[in-house]
Amino acid sequence: MKRLSVLFAAVLMMVSFTALKAQKLAHADIAGILNAMPEMKKANEQLEALGKMKQAELVKLQQTLQDKADAYRKAGKQDPAKEAEIQKEGENLQKMGQAAQKDVADKQETLYMPIDKKLNDALSAVAKAKGLEYIFDANGQGLAYKGGLDVTADIKKQLGIQ
Repeated sequence: MKRLSVLFAAVLMMVSFTALKAQKLAHADIAGILNAMPEMKKANEQLEALGKMKQAELVKLQQTLQDKADAYRKAGKQDPAKEAEIQKEGENLQKMGQAAQKDVADKQETLYMPIDKKLNDALSAVAKAKGLEYIFDANGQGLAYKGGLDVTADIKKQLGIQ
């Protein structure tokens, strides 16, 4: 009985070791790959331009509102209707700022979606070609050891970037 237990334990250890060894793991610098992709650079430039345009519009409207409020204060007369109008314009300006942020976020999602798909397709192709089961992001918090196979260069090659 004792021999059977020892034999069972030995077989179990061998099977476990074989199963662990069969898993093929690798890591890749996903952020580095994304930063090297020309599509990502172009998307970031478009987002920056859109953000600057929206910001300029808001600054212009804010300055107009500020000028109107300053003129009202300098007049020294109290006019509840004018105060309400300035307050309403301020609220509208705030809503426009929120709408501008949403526009930029929506544009970012639209621009990044095909980039994410292209990266995921490349990751999948490299994983299949190398027989990998998992590819971890080398910059991720969950990665404790990164001595395995680094497939960053292979993914960049698959994407046609350097």
